[in-house]
Amino acid sequence: MDLSQDAAEHAFRMEVRDFIAKNLPEELKANTAQGLRGPKEEGIAWHKILAKKGWAAPSWPKENGGCEWTPTQSYIFEEEMALAGCPPMSPFPIKMVGPVIIHFGTPEQKAKWIPPTLAGEMIWCQGYSEPGAGSDLATLQTRAVKDGDDYVVNGMKIWTSYGHQADWMFALVRTSSEGKPQEGISVLLIDMKTPGVSHRPIITIDGSHILNEIRFDNVRVPQFNRIGEENKGWTYAKFLLGNERALIAQIAQSTQLVAKLKEIAKQEADGFGGRLIDDPDFRAKLTAIEIELDALRTTNERVLYEARTGTAGNGGAILKSKGTFISQALSEVYTEVVQYYGNVWEQKALYPGWNQPPIGPDYAKNAVPLYMRQRANTIEGGSEEIQKNVISKQVLGL
Repeated sequence: MDLSQDAAEHAFRMEVRDFIAKNLPEELKANTAQGLRGPKEEGIAWHKILAKKGWAAPSWPKENGGCEWTPTQSYIFEEEMALAGCPPMSPFPIKMVGPVIIHFGTPEQKAKWIPPTLAGEMIWCQGYSEPGAGSDLATLQTRAVKDGDDYVVNGMKIWTSYGHQADWMFALVRTSSEGKPQEGISVLLIDMKTPGVSHRPIITIDGSHILNEIRFDNVRVPQFNRIGEENKGWTYAKFLLGNERALIAQIAQSTQLVAKLKEIAKQEADGFGGRLIDDPDFRAKLTAIEIELDALRTTNERVLYEARTGTAGNGGAILKSKGTFISQALSEVYTEVVQYYGNVWEQKALYPGWNQPPIGPDYAKNAVPLYMRQRANTIEGGSEEIQKNVISKQVLGL
C-alpha cells in the first residue's frame, strides 16, 4: 500500500499554493491571522473567488460545476487553504448538502438548488440534533405529516450552527413511526423564511453566538423539497455524517496551530531567564502531540487511499476521535504558552473593530476561547463514546 503523494499531486499542491498567494486578498486573511472572528461575508467572498476559478466544489462531479478532484487532491486543497490562513467557509453547502442533492436529488431539484449553492449565494444550516436526539439520531421526533402537496412540520432542532443566518436548512424529519426508528426518517429542505420557523440563540461557553434552537410550528414544506425516497433518509444521513466526522479531525488546522505555538514559544519566557521554546518539558509535550498528529496524518492518507481504490472502511470515526483528542490537547498547550495572559478574556476583542488598548499580545486573545470551544468536539458529529463503539465493532471486529 503506497500512501505517498506522487509527482502530479505535488505539482497540484504547488498550483494551489500559487493561486492562493496571488488571489487571497490581505483583508480576507487579516482576521484569521489574528485569531479574530470575522463576519460570514469574508467566507462568502472567498467562496466566490474560488467559484470564479472553478474551484468552489473540489469533489463535485464536473457536470454539476465541480472539479471532480480525487480525495487526495481535495485534502491537499483544504490543507493549503488552512495553512495559508484563508477565511473559514461553511462546510454545509459544498461538503454536506450539495453532495446529498447531487447523489439523491431529482434533475429538477438539482436545477433549483445546485447553481446558487455552488455560486455561494445560498447559506445553509443543518437540522439534525434535537433535545432528545443527538448522537442517537434515530430517536428524532420532529414530525412531517403529508397535507395535500405539502408536509406540515412540527418540532425542534438544537445546536444548529448558523441557523440564525441561513437561507435554507437540510433537515431530518420523522415521516413514519412504523418499523425500526431508522426506517421512518426523511430529508427535507426547508426555507428558513417560511412562516412558523423561529430561532433562539444559544450562547456557548466561549461567548460566541453560532448555535441556535430552531422551532417549527405548523411549517408547510412542499413535497418537492424532499430529497430521495420517503422514509429512506437514514441512508442519506449516514452518507453525510461521514463527511462531517472527517471535517472535525481538523488535521490542517492542528498543523497550523503547532506552527503558531512554536512561534509564540520563541517569544515567551520560560521563567528561568530563557525562551519557552528551549524548555525541555515544553518541547517534550509539544513533540508528543506532533507525533500523534503525524500518526493521524498517516491514517488520513490511508483513508484517502481507500477512497481512491474503492475499499473505504470506517476511517471517518477514527479521524474524528483522534483528531478531537489532538485539537483539544493543542488548545491546552495554547493556554499554557500565553501564560497569565490566557487568564484575560476580552470577548469583544475577538471581533474586528475592537479599539481598546490590548491586554497582552495579539496572539493571546484567542487562547482561552479556543480552549473552551474545543471541548464541544468530543460531542458534535457523534459523541466520543459512540465513535469508540463504532471503531471497536466495525474496525477492530470486537
